[in-house]
Amino acid sequence: MRIRLVILVVFGCFCHSIQAQNVKESTVEVVLLAGQSNMAGAGNYDELDEAIRNRVEEVSHRVSLSFNGNVAKPLAFYNNKPSEKYPFLKRFGPELLLGVTLAEKYPSKEFLLIKRSQGGTALYGAWNPFWKEKKAKKIEKGFKQNLQLFNMHIADINKNLEDLKSKGKTYQIIGLAWMQGENDAILKVAAKSYQKNLKKLVKAYRKTFNVPKMPIVIGQINSRYGIDGGANLVRQNMEKFVNQDKYAAIIRTSTDTLWSDFPKHTDNVHYNTEGQKCLGIAFAKALFNFKKK
Repeated sequence: MRIRLVILVVFGCFCHSIQAQNVKESTVEVVLLAGQSNMAGAGNYDELDEAIRNRVEEVSHRVSLSFNGNVAKPLAFYNNKPSEKYPFLKRFGPELLLGVTLAEKYPSKEFLLIKRSQGGTALYGAWNPFWKEKKAKKIEKGFKQNLQLFNMHIADINKNLEDLKSKGKTYQIIGLAWMQGENDAILKVAAKSYQKNLKKLVKAYRKTFNVPKMPIVIGQINSRYGIDGGANLVRQNMEKFVNQDKYAAIIRTSTDTLWSDFPKHTDNVHYNTEGQKCLGIAFAKALFNFKKK
């Protein structure tokens, strides 16, 4: 009788362990992505070699992407309206290889990427979590003066998280990938205050979703865009922020105009196919390091 009781207890513990593991494995891991044009991406999907395109297709059933408020869909390229600058149809940003790299590292996990991006916008203006019309008009142009991108991203995220809940899924926000800063380099006050504004932004994301240790990975800008010394000031403020936040990491970039680390288009601002591929992998690897901790 005593042996039978022991067997039942052990079996019960074993079942509970399996059940707990299944719950853990079924938790959707959520990555937030935000920024301006290099987060939107100007990679040409058709330039990727067949092996990489196959890798995307192999994991797309486990990686979904919600882009600028649209319903989450399996990871893939997005449609591009051909232009003289980008004369191709299938476009992608850092989310593509970030998603592939995460999914291949954790083959039993499901991922949801929630991205909001808008080219030519500043943290000082449209991305400021404490948006002010006066500041926005000082740095943003045209319709962007009225954009409140942080609030829009929060709405995107909440909509996607509610959708997961409605499907009976649990989730965990595992980090924020931030690729932005070129436009803050066009105005001295924006470049000088970039560290302070970035600190406010990160605090707002963490507070909104009650994830005080939410990792943030920053893509360091490296163009010579903006006022003289503006881009370098933003770069320095990114470094200062990361040095003061133990849950932040930075993807360092070279200012050598050969762009050998993260290749660019001929405009010397936007990452090309290879550059976007490298950027996505770098974001994923930085998130790996946080998960190890």
